[in-house]
Amino acid sequence: MRTLARSLAPAISFVAALALVLPVAVVSPAQAASKPVKRIVHTSWGDASAFASGIRRGVTVTPAGVRIAAKPAGRRAYADPHGNPTRRYQFGRWASPWTEPGFALTELISSWSATTPRHTWVQVEMRGRTAGGTVGSWDTLARWSSGDGWFHRTSDGAQPDDLGRVATDTWRAHAGTRVTGYQLRVTLHRRAGTKKTPTLHTVGAMASRLPTRLAATSRPGPGTGIDLPVPRFSQMTHRGHFPKWGGGGQAWCSPTSVSMILAYHDALPHPREFAWVGKQDPSHSASNEPWVDHAARMTYDYGYRGTGNWPFNTAYAARYAGDAFVTRLRNLREAERFIAAGIPLVASISFSRGELRGAPISASNGHLLVIRGFTAAGNVITNDPAARRNAGVRRVYDRAELERAWQQKSGGLVYVVTTPAQSLPTRGKNRNW
Repeated sequence: MRTLARSLAPAISFVAALALVLPVAVVSPAQAASKPVKRIVHTSWGDASAFASGIRRGVTVTPAGVRIAAKPAGRRAYADPHGNPTRRYQFGRWASPWTEPGFALTELISSWSATTPRHTWVQVEMRGRTAGGTVGSWDTLARWSSGDGWFHRTSDGAQPDDLGRVATDTWRAHAGTRVTGYQLRVTLHRRAGTKKTPTLHTVGAMASRLPTRLAATSRPGPGTGIDLPVPRFSQMTHRGHFPKWGGGGQAWCSPTSVSMILAYHDALPHPREFAWVGKQDPSHSASNEPWVDHAARMTYDYGYRGTGNWPFNTAYAARYAGDAFVTRLRNLREAERFIAAGIPLVASISFSRGELRGAPISASNGHLLVIRGFTAAGNVITNDPAARRNAGVRRVYDRAELERAWQQKSGGLVYVVTTPAQSLPTRGKNRNW
């Protein structure tokens, strides 16, 4: 669950029973005729030919991805603002070609997957360009490593320039600017004196321009009658765990949802990776899903001070499942296509009191849950980690209410997590995955 500005509303109440299957809202012909246009394009680079199209300095492209070359681009000092001393690193850089989604974007969220051995890390940046050719500054989206023993992964604050600013994990264009293109840059670092190198496997971005009003509720589609067997984990059973990484409970909806997806894919971390949980606090036994504590630690953003950084969660999931990225979907019909393909989704929702009947919490201005299927009537089967216990995690929500809660603030944001054996739904005219 996103903390601070994206945390749960303070008032939290629990219900004792599972949600009932509720009827789908009836859409009037007038509503159906009004379809606000959602412009969403996801672009990624993830193989040798794609990486070869970029600008390379001190890196080499291998079948596994981009690595620091034998002759790096240079050295730099980095002062970790969250505890580690200043250290010197060798680095190499890869930058994407200029990319145009075909509209003036208002938001951009990057995703990546990388392997970062000890004392290595990556920095992800972007810059925008207007239709008139004005180029903005490079803005840091993330300084990231899979571990935290030698480096504290972090977002980097607002960094306002003439075109936009960064809000934790999201680059937002300033009002009135027409940003029609962007460029990504990834700088790979290794501590001076070591031959280890990080490897960038994939990097991409979702650019979007969303309407100011919501579309009518979507009609049921290809996912009806499918309920994927996603294991159920409650974030609330971790209340009070490891305050230095958010303290469990309210704060851990995102890593708990990601852990459910990884368990579905049979891709949870090896037990030796989360053995530290019981060693640091024996009360956190195996019955309490220690892999959730591990996920919270390994997704924690030391700048944002929470576990809800979207691409930090997909980067963590990609390490175990194979691939993961952040995008937006236009409606639940698009989500149904993923369910039909056997791919559950993590969705970001927000709602006020009374807007999501049967929810285990009364309201939230930022919560994540798993979409695991759809009833025959088209209502949404979820694993909602805000339930008090694992037994209460599976919930069925009214289609109209859940779609509104999902689209009204996050714009239909989801984590897509897949294994090498899975194929994404056919894109067709959709360019958002």
